[in-house]
Parts: sequence; C-alpha cells; structure tokens
Amino acid sequence: MTLALSGATRLYVIVGDPIAQVKSPGGVSAAFVARGNDAILVPVQVSVADLPAFLDVADRLKNLDGIVVTVPHKFTCFRRCASTTERARFIGAVNIMKRRPDGGWYGDMVDGVGFLSAVRAKGFEPVGKRALLVGAGGAGSAIARALIASGARELALHDADAARRDALIARLDTIGAGRVSVGSPDPGGFDFVANATPAGMQADDPLPIDIAKLQATTFVACVITIPAVTPLIGAARRRGCPTSTGTDMYQASEGSMLDFLLPSSPVSA
Repeated sequence: MTLALSGATRLYVIVGDPIAQVKSPGGVSAAFVARGNDAILVPVQVSVADLPAFLDVADRLKNLDGIVVTVPHKFTCFRRCASTTERARFIGAVNIMKRRPDGGWYGDMVDGVGFLSAVRAKGFEPVGKRALLVGAGGAGSAIARALIASGARELALHDADAARRDALIARLDTIGAGRVSVGSPDPGGFDFVANATPAGMQADDPLPIDIAKLQATTFVACVITIPAVTPLIGAARRRGCPTSTGTDMYQASEGSMLDFLLPSSPVSA
C-alpha cells in the first residue's frame, strides 16, 4: 500500500526540538495507510519559546487531527490539553494529543507503556527488582511510574534537576508500591539501569552512569533512537549486559500511539 496525498489527507504532526532523531514519521504514516486511513505524520521543529504560538496555530488548522510530542515539549503540551488520561495526569505530561469534538485536545502518555513492553520483549521482568533510572523529565516520569506500577521492588532516581527529581519521587510515593529513593550515577547493585535523558545523542556527551561500576548481569536500556546504538548501550554490550534501545521502545509504542490517535478511539470528556 502506498500513501496517496491529496487535499483530503488528514494531518498529524510530531513536534520537538531537535526533531531529526525521531523515527515515527515514516512508520506511523505507513501504518495509517495499512489501517485504511488517508493520513500522514509530519515532523516539525519548534523551539520552547515558539511552542505557544505553534499551538495557537494548531488550534486553528481544521485538517490537523493529532500531535505527537517529543522533547522538550511534553509538560507544556499537557497544560494545553482540555482533558487527558489518568496516567498523563499523574505524570503531568503528554506525548500524544488528539482533537476532541469540541476542538480542544485530549492527551495521553505512552512512553512508559512502550518502554516496559520493549524491555519485557528482551527478557527483563521488573517484578521484585532494583532499578536505577537517570532522567525525571516527561519520558523518565512515565517510565518511573510504569516500573513502580509493574512491581519493581526499588527505584532509585537520578536527575541533574534535584527539584524535579524530588517532585517525581513524592508523586511516586503516593502509589504505595515499591520503595523510591534518590539515586546517583553509580549503577552498582542494580538489576536494571535506564537512561531517559538526551545524553548520548551527541558523540561527545558524557555517559549518564559510571560504566566502570556496571555489572554484566544488569539489564541496560536507553530511550534515544539516534544513534541506534548509543554510547551507553555500546558500552553495556561490551561488558556483556543485556540491553534494550530507543528504537525498541519506539517500535513497542507505535501500536499504542495509533490506537489512540485514530478516530475510532474514544475521547474522554
């Protein structure tokens, strides 16, 4: 099946800054066609300063049905949604938005769902395990919630922004599940380590953890899609660690994104 663009084609955009690293435009556009929808997903690069103006324009585009959100816009886009799913409200961020019948936006956050599906597909089960997560932004918050909700025994959080880290720990404590604590770059003693920061997108980025203290039995995951094998994942593989990449996470998330964005899925009031 091929995409045949016309004036009737419905428009979806993925917004971020930077945007060149995203995998979804080609895959989601092809999946739209495979599901019988005349629609396309287009990447748009918008700065933090320009995002409010962009969203003002998006409100007025009558053929724009949905927005996929990537860094650094997930928290701001949450605040523009008229309604969201419970998990998005818990995190305070969205990574997908669809237009409601009244013209407002309905948002969800499926980063955690996709991440957990990807690592489980590679053989890691978080129940009863000790996990270290670096990054408490939108994706990191979603991943942290998913790990605790899935039965992780302990989750240590490390983020350069201590206030953001502590706020997330306080929210996770309300779930009443596994223990949540302040972490560090030291991965020693953890069953699972995940990077949910941009560290690794640039060749000269420092590693998000102290790789010398990483044990070969630790499962290592990263949210970055380009490069496909980040310096962290490469270093972990050289130490014999099982791994999951950002591409694995994206592929696991795509179905959830499509189910949400397409017109057949319900929109909450």
